[in-house]
Amino acid sequence: MTSGTISFLLIIVTALISYKGFKDHFFFEKYEFGVDKIRLYKDYKRLITSGFLHVNWMHLIFNMLGLYFFAGSLIRELNTGQFLLIYFASLVGGNLLSLLVYKNQGDYTSVGASGAVNGAIFATIALNPSVSIMFLPGWIFGLIYIGITIWGVRSKRDNIGHEAHLGGALIGMLLAICLKPDDIQENYIYVLLIAVPTLVFIYLIITRPHILMIDNLFFKTHTDHYSIDHKYNETKANQQQEIDRILDKISKRGINSLSQKEKKMLKDYSKK
Repeated sequence: MTSGTISFLLIIVTALISYKGFKDHFFFEKYEFGVDKIRLYKDYKRLITSGFLHVNWMHLIFNMLGLYFFAGSLIRELNTGQFLLIYFASLVGGNLLSLLVYKNQGDYTSVGASGAVNGAIFATIALNPSVSIMFLPGWIFGLIYIGITIWGVRSKRDNIGHEAHLGGALIGMLLAICLKPDDIQENYIYVLLIAVPTLVFIYLIITRPHILMIDNLFFKTHTDHYSIDHKYNETKANQQQEIDRILDKISKRGINSLSQKEKKMLKDYSKK
């Protein structure tokens, strides 16, 4: 299968699923990235399915153009299997970083293939730092892009998922290094220039999360976060309270007094 065929198939599948999401809000919500849905309900498929959804046509076209321009050269440099590994690992890696950054903001959601596409772009830069991107050598573009992305994560001044971009870019670059270590020997300086500040920033996010807590239009330092543990405990408590109510109703009026919804709830609870 040629490089053009692989990228074409990815674009077509992503476009079709995104279009379905445009038209079907229930479908969109079922497969989007959501902190609560992943952490609380263990719906891990969203780490991948969210990469096939987009907010609108502009969002979709922008990402698919990035995929179109970089997939072919990366597949020729590696192979189809390695390209797909980079693409999907970058998608998951970007979403995992978002999950880490927004772990206490359970209502945070996002969609898009940006993490995966950034993985492909930065894998290309790792293997060929001189590649031209927007009239700049790839490594200079990478440095500027990483700087803007780190600033975006830090400042939270827009609604762009900078975390997914950053995580995807890093995973793509690291995988390219692992897959073609001989090539990196010539390019290691450029790779380090991009990878080191990215790794340092991610380390700071993990060890000192308060660095993200700055006041601006979209984020307030003193916001009281409703943690995932609180939500889990509250959900369990509410479920138990409802079951107790149903059991009390049975003891007073008999099981035939239950509605279909109550019977189903009791049946589901008994399976746990």
